[in-house]
Amino acid sequence: MSRTYRGARSASGPLLYLGQAQRVALGEWVIVQRPGESDLRGQVIDAADDVTVVQILEDTLGLSPGSVRITLTGDLARVAVGRDLLGRALSGVGDPRDGLPPPIGEAYQPLWGEPINPTRRVPPRDFIETGISAIDGLNTLVRGQKLPVFSIPGLPALDVAADIVEHARAPHDEPFAVVFVAIGITARETRTFLQRFEQSGALERSVLFLNHADDPTIERLLAPRAALACAEYLAYVHGLHVLVVMADITYYCEALREVAAAREEVPGRRGYPGYMYTDLASLFERAGVVEGSTGSVTQLPILTMPDGDITHPIPDLAGYITEGQVVLSRELHRRGVFPPIDVLPSLSRLMNAGIGSAHTVPEHRRWADQLYAVYARGREARQMLAIVGEGGLSRADRRALAFAEDFERSFVGQGRTRRSLAETIEAGWRLLDRLPVDDLLKLNTELLAAREHQRRDAETGSP
Repeated sequence: MSRTYRGARSASGPLLYLGQAQRVALGEWVIVQRPGESDLRGQVIDAADDVTVVQILEDTLGLSPGSVRITLTGDLARVAVGRDLLGRALSGVGDPRDGLPPPIGEAYQPLWGEPINPTRRVPPRDFIETGISAIDGLNTLVRGQKLPVFSIPGLPALDVAADIVEHARAPHDEPFAVVFVAIGITARETRTFLQRFEQSGALERSVLFLNHADDPTIERLLAPRAALACAEYLAYVHGLHVLVVMADITYYCEALREVAAAREEVPGRRGYPGYMYTDLASLFERAGVVEGSTGSVTQLPILTMPDGDITHPIPDLAGYITEGQVVLSRELHRRGVFPPIDVLPSLSRLMNAGIGSAHTVPEHRRWADQLYAVYARGREARQMLAIVGEGGLSRADRRALAFAEDFERSFVGQGRTRRSLAETIEAGWRLLDRLPVDDLLKLNTELLAAREHQRRDAETGSP
């Protein structure tokens, strides 16, 4: 039941402070009527005995608290969800950004979704193919996982996110969709995303939630929740495997800090609110596979590390909640490698659950370990080269150095081209084939023999 009150106690930035109100619910939609001006939308973010805090979704410049009429609608913040949203581009609160009418949807789901019951969680075990070799081959993304991408200011994190939206799919032609939420992007970036996804055909199986940099602060906090509500409906009602790509979580955290400052809360590390860990967990823990459902929700959040500092509160807390990280490298980007993924500090903690004979290829783990081992030696040789020169390196070190150059240029640096998992595995084998057996200490004789037979068959054209 709706209740209307005349006047508010005060306003601070995007926050409106209302006196005593009856039967207030957290997350309740609010309508603020201004004399002679358009109505504003808001949401209850705090309810106490003596004050109710409403966060306004639009610009509050010039708002006079004493002259407004505030209506508590009695309805929680919801967003339209359903399969008919596939192919749509929406704002952070579900309004159209593609020039089409507002989506009708099949249902309206609350933005503040409930966490998955731990007793009904199914351990992630099947992989999702992103089309990027450095991820699929060496840091495999598993369904139900949350695997963040750690970027640095100036690196093409949004381009990597867009490539994943275009290229990702379930490997066995299972029902698959992508929900992409962009937080704090420009209008030009919005146009670029729409053009790319329309031209590539990715828009047909995607739902885009695009929050602009000039949108109200509160919308940055609501955008990922609207996207997750849509993803959960597609996964658990329609049985789709849904990949949620969120970029950029750093802008989300900045909005969280801005709202906390407006509420005059005691700041935590570097001015961020002390509850930022809990807030991020309320997003990331909505990924998973649920018992009895054929669908799944997998998350690939992208965050820019302020000043490139991996110990900053945002990547630090995100790393605690998620299962690994994919790290972008400024050095690789400077050398023109795309995507500039540094595989050595990158890690997928659930990789072993999603690879092997039942999921990818039997030799996947040993193959990946061997690539890591030779590449790591090549990186060490590169550092030694600057000290002792090429003449001071052993033959094995020189081979590893050449391997590292080829690995970064041809395996990691695949450009905009999509690679299937089979193409990724073959690209790695072609690099390993150049090395003598003495350098392949992670591969057993049976695996080396099988690879030799495969090479001979390929040369002779045998099936």
